Order: sequence, then C-alpha cells, then structure tokens
Amino acid sequence: MSGVEQFVKDHRNLVTATVCLIAAAVLPLFFDPLSSITDNFITAGAYVVMALGLNIVVGFAGLLDLGYVAFYAFGAYTVGWFASDHFSSVNGEKGIHVLAGEFASSLPGIHLNFLLVMLLAVVIVGIAGMLIGLPTLRLRGDYIAIVTLAFGEIIYRFAVNGDEISVVDGYKLTNGRQAIAPVDAIDLPGFAGFDSAFNLRPYFWFVLVLVALVLLVNFRLRDSRLGRAWIAVREDEVAAASMGVPLVKTKLLAYATGAAFGGISGAFLGSYQASVQADQFKFGFSIFVLAMIILGGLGSIWGVVLGAILLSFINTYFIPEVFNSVPRSLGLDFDLTVLNFGIFGFLILLVMVLRPQGLLPERRRAMELTEGAGVDDSIDVKVP
Repeated sequence: MSGVEQFVKDHRNLVTATVCLIAAAVLPLFFDPLSSITDNFITAGAYVVMALGLNIVVGFAGLLDLGYVAFYAFGAYTVGWFASDHFSSVNGEKGIHVLAGEFASSLPGIHLNFLLVMLLAVVIVGIAGMLIGLPTLRLRGDYIAIVTLAFGEIIYRFAVNGDEISVVDGYKLTNGRQAIAPVDAIDLPGFAGFDSAFNLRPYFWFVLVLVALVLLVNFRLRDSRLGRAWIAVREDEVAAASMGVPLVKTKLLAYATGAAFGGISGAFLGSYQASVQADQFKFGFSIFVLAMIILGGLGSIWGVVLGAILLSFINTYFIPEVFNSVPRSLGLDFDLTVLNFGIFGFLILLVMVLRPQGLLPERRRAMELTEGAGVDDSIDVKVP
C-alpha cells in the first residue's frame, strides 16, 4: 500500500470533508450571484450547523431535546440586540459601536462586529443550554422530552410577547411579531461584499467555513474522552455512572455544546435574513431539525449532514417550487406548502419502517438495528 493510500485510509473523514468542501466552494460560481439555488444552499448550510449541534445532544448523549428552537432564538436575538438599532436611545441616541462597519458606525443602537456577536451568542446560548440541562439531570426518556418541549414553548412565548416586556430604561425585550429589523450585515475585517441585495456568494462561503469548523469540532469531540462518555451515557446511564462517568458534568456539557452550535447558526441566519421575528421560533422548527437527524442517522455526523441538506431543499425548493402546483393539477384547491409538516412526518415514518438506522447510520447503531445482530443462530434458546 502506497503512502497516499495509507494516508487516505487513516484520515478518511478529513479527506472526505476536504473534497466535499472544495467542491461546494466552487458551486456558487456556476450560478448567478443572486440565484435562488445559492440562497437555498446558504439556508441548508445554516441548518447543517444547527443539526450537528442537536446531534450532540440527541445522537451522542441520547438526551431527547424537543426545545432546540430556543437556542436558535437566543442566537438570533443576540444579533437583534447587539447589531441593530433596537436599543436606539442608548448613549444619548449616539449608539455604542465596537469594530462595526463604516455604515453601522453612524447608526443609533448597539452595533458590535459580527464575530463579537457570535462569541456573545455562544456564551449566552451555552448558559441557556446548561440551564435547560439542570432540570433534566434526574430525568430520562419521555420526561426529558416534556421538559425540553416546555422550555422551547416558554422561549417562544417570551419572543412573541416581548414587545410588552420592558427591560432596562423601558426598552422592550423583543419586537414580537413586528420583528427586530434591519439587522447589521456581516462585516469582517479585510473583507467586503456582504450584501444580500447584490451578491449571495460571500454568505455562502462564510456559512461553508462555519460548516467546516463545526464538522472538525464534531469529529474531535466524538473521538475524545468526552465523546466516549456521551456515548456511554446514551448506551447505559447506570453502567456509565458505575464506571466513573460524571453524569452531571457530561450531560451539561452535551447541552451547552449542542446549544452553542444552535446559537451560532441562529446568529448567522438573523444577520443573513436581516431581521429577527418571533414566529420563526415555533415548536415545529424543533421537530424539523430533529427530523434531519432521524433521516440521516442518529449519532452519524455524515448522516446528519445529508439529512439536513435533503430536508432543507425539500422545504425551500422541492415543495414550494417543484411540486407546489401538483394538487391543483389534480383538481384540488390547495397548495402543497400547507402540508409541509405532514410531508416531513410521512418521510420520517418511511425511514422508521424501511431504514430505522437512517440513510448513513453510525456503525454501532446500524449493528443494533440490524436484525439478528449479535445473535448466534446455532444456539437453541428455549423459552419456558
């Protein structure tokens, strides 16, 4: 075996990721700068980051989380609070500006550089992740799902009714359904061109860098001591505790890490969409992200990437643009877009029946769900 072949074998994930990312990087060059396909890929990239975060909680640690949309909301509102004119009267209406772009520096409100906003989002959402983890430390299974679902609904209600909640100096917590807008565009030192009205390619490349970083962190975490502790907790919590795995620390780190990725994605989407609106954070979005993981394969990093891209394009391209007119062509008076979640539910049902391990399953889970795995057919088991 040559040296190149040995390197590819030893670093298969690194080589696969490098090839995929290079191929993806040149993809927008084949489309118009404002192409809807590029827009769909940008949204898909943000969903990949979000799904990889939830996969740490659900796939690695086995903690069912039905309130993941709350972390998306915290990340998006971090951009709304610290990169817009939401707090317009601060500092005598002169605003607070830290490394903001040339245009944002002349506006009232709080305007931080987007990289600083992302760091703030990681801190805020990480703390929120640990807070949601605390009530679930003694819970398992369905009870964890109920608590996390309640957490997501509480955050959504705060988002909707935040225009009636005053914080410091009479500022509103959120603008509710009226949205916080406009939000500052991404502005990086030495880079220009982040303007979604003229060119979407910089956003595409930026989210691609986020995907690459999150993939790297996911693989490193999975193969680390902490990753093995998460998998041990997922497989058998009692056995893990008896072997010295600190359950409290391990679970809280899973929630905090997964939440941080959700916050990063939320901050990016808030800036890309130039607004933060409460109706983006409904319970259905948590199920949407969870469906990506189930479709791709619980605990499988590449499976989650595939599941996120597929469901994202089904939601943003195939249903509204390709198949939306099918019911009307059959004489039915409705659009296919009203059945989005019904279609997602049907797809998940098919996966559960036909391929419960997912499209690209984790090796351990594939063995668990394969019929007869680990059973010696030569042994005659007698049941009294």
